[in-house]
Amino acid sequence: MDRPYNENLLSRLEQSLRQSRTARMHLAARLRELESEADTVRAELAEIDTLAGQTEAAICRLLSSVIGAGNLSFGLPTDAELEAAMSQSTPAPSGSGRPSNPQPARAPMPLERRPQIPVVRNNVEALSDRFMDRTIPQAVTLLLREEGGALHVNEIYNRLLEGGFKFTGQNPTISVAVSLNRNTRFRKVAPGTFDLVMRDASSKAS
Repeated sequence: MDRPYNENLLSRLEQSLRQSRTARMHLAARLRELESEADTVRAELAEIDTLAGQTEAAICRLLSSVIGAGNLSFGLPTDAELEAAMSQSTPAPSGSGRPSNPQPARAPMPLERRPQIPVVRNNVEALSDRFMDRTIPQAVTLLLREEGGALHVNEIYNRLLEGGFKFTGQNPTISVAVSLNRNTRFRKVAPGTFDLVMRDASSKAS
């Protein structure tokens, strides 16, 4: 009686082993498929990142062509030129009465406000990498929450560099201004100066 019982048990164990090995083969094959799909997705993400960088650089070049290079102070745009660049990126509302002029309007800033404009610092060293993998709106949202108030694009640029943000365009302050001007999360409170639209909600969320 013991021998047939042992043979039946051995047969069932062998069958279970075969099923386990078959299941493992199927799972291993599925894992290889998923890894192959992951590699494909990573390649597509890298391609999208490259295209996005090229598009941003092209936008900056187009905006730079609007702003006269001879009017840049130390290679950086003034507030009036930032306003002109943003007006080029935002369609004017109908009936605004804006005169047709091939040259962007450069209204002079009041002299008393000039000293209040933050200076773009040269050779800013990254103090961290917290902005390295973020977009401009994401990084600026964090900055404005921490600041508790509005910031000029020059100061935003300085702090983004300190946080490890990598700019690709030739006019990064214009890139910042245009990006924030197009995003409904932000509002322009003064020439070249932005704040969060939902300041109270942002403070509570932080």
